[in-house]
Amino acid sequence: MTVEQITPALQSSSLRLPPSPPLLRVENLGLRHVSPTGSTTILSDVSFELGRGEILGIIGESGAGKSTVGNAILGLLAPEFQQTSGTIAFDGKGFDEMTTGEREALRGKRISAIFQDHTASLDPLMSVGAQVEETCLAVDGALSRREASVRAIALLARVGIPEPERRYGNYPHQFSGGQRQRIVIAIALAGSPDIIIADEPTSALDATVQKQVLQLLRTLVDETGVSVILVTHDMGVISEITDRVLVMKKGQVVETDETEAILDRPRQDYTKKLLAAVPRLRIPAQVATAEDKVADSDDPDGCVAAGEAERLLLVAEGISKEFMSRGFGYWRKRPGFGLRGVGIRLPRGTITGIVGESGSGKTTFGRILAGLDTAHQGRIVIGEQSYEAASSGRRSGLLGRVQMIFQDPSVSLNPRLTVGETLEESILFGAQVSSRDGPASEAAAKMMERLGLARNLLARQPHQLSGGQKQRVCIARALLANPEIIVADEPTSALDVSVQAEIVSLLKETIAERGMTMVFISHDLAIVQAMCSAVYIFKNGRVEDFGSSDFIFSRSDNPYTRALVAARPDRFTC
Repeated sequence: MTVEQITPALQSSSLRLPPSPPLLRVENLGLRHVSPTGSTTILSDVSFELGRGEILGIIGESGAGKSTVGNAILGLLAPEFQQTSGTIAFDGKGFDEMTTGEREALRGKRISAIFQDHTASLDPLMSVGAQVEETCLAVDGALSRREASVRAIALLARVGIPEPERRYGNYPHQFSGGQRQRIVIAIALAGSPDIIIADEPTSALDATVQKQVLQLLRTLVDETGVSVILVTHDMGVISEITDRVLVMKKGQVVETDETEAILDRPRQDYTKKLLAAVPRLRIPAQVATAEDKVADSDDPDGCVAAGEAERLLLVAEGISKEFMSRGFGYWRKRPGFGLRGVGIRLPRGTITGIVGESGSGKTTFGRILAGLDTAHQGRIVIGEQSYEAASSGRRSGLLGRVQMIFQDPSVSLNPRLTVGETLEESILFGAQVSSRDGPASEAAAKMMERLGLARNLLARQPHQLSGGQKQRVCIARALLANPEIIVADEPTSALDVSVQAEIVSLLKETIAERGMTMVFISHDLAIVQAMCSAVYIFKNGRVEDFGSSDFIFSRSDNPYTRALVAARPDRFTC
């Protein structure tokens, strides 16, 4: 037989190799939660496969069971969770056929995890470099400490931590939320695992860094053949890198298919509802002109239309803050600027957005405005009252005039108080309860209902709530204190897309009703566009660009602003 005759035969379907067996197979998995008051079904008949070198996205609303599936694979379910049916098999061997030692050997080495709560994943008493180094030593006992240190620095650099040699000795609280999430990803990569279960790995990241991290995960999959289960509520993330999608609702699989099919031709109404709820970034095709800018480009403190100057509520001027960081050799104790001469002006009753990459100083600036942190220099004026930013907010009286919705709800709620006690405490702190709301407990219950939370959650403690529910409690706490100004730091990052639209609408209505003013810090450009009348773009502790929302998103010619806008997934830009 000639070569010409052999070649077509090799290409024929009859001679194709059989598909390789899946790396992970979950069949008919059922779980229930058992408590003294009874049992609740958590997962019912969940089935899927994960191939080698594949990225499988699991999407659904809060409480759908997405994270529970990941924890079941990792073997991290609490004792009160009982498996009622089904099997989980890794590399052809069922978990029920493995000894306890064999299953524990998988975790961290062959199956790794990136958890949703980056704060709880990191030890606050260890430097981040030591934590990555410790993981490297744990998964590869042949490494010397010096080799583990070099590998740790390389991992920090690979996930985008700037100046990893200098930041090696820093502690978790010295990093922004997005940077902490990247450190958690570095720890997950330390063991060169076969499977990474990533639970909301980009929820705390800004648009440009999110794109970098997603590209990093895609590159790792293509280069190493690692498989990824990506648990998320962000359809943009799903559209960027996943190969297949599993849609879940109330512990059941609604539908599963290739990503393109799910996004373009969803079969189930629930999937269609999720896609319809994704906020779109609107970018009209217009050319930037100098006259479009709301404020003079030489005035970094201004972003106020001419008719709004007389109703300014807050003016912050020349806010600067330095950080002294640790490191090795030349980098040891080298000062760095968190903020440099930042200014902002807020008209009464408006919502102003702050956007920028992780580490740009957004949260630090918000904490200074709220009196929770001090600056080295600068001044804050609210109404007729002036405050020195270098003085403690408690001593100067700034603390209390501004309320803050924190980025991480898990650490901002008192774990010893019930939700009801937390909200009633906030009402009392606000000094009064309006007559239409009645007693403090009734006002708390009404606010819960407005935020889409059941009244029976008032008796629960924070650990009994999902991430999205905890964030809504934090929003309720801030609103019930009746402040003049609210600083909202990523208030929608932990919320499902279907809930985000409701919360955005509620916040806008409440601001208008009560005459409040809000600083809205976010990396979600579509949400910022929907919420804010004006936007400040932060970069490296400075105001890089500013103007009306319409100008920033459609007509600004600033290269950094355009890069942020370009990082938004094309599918959800119009």
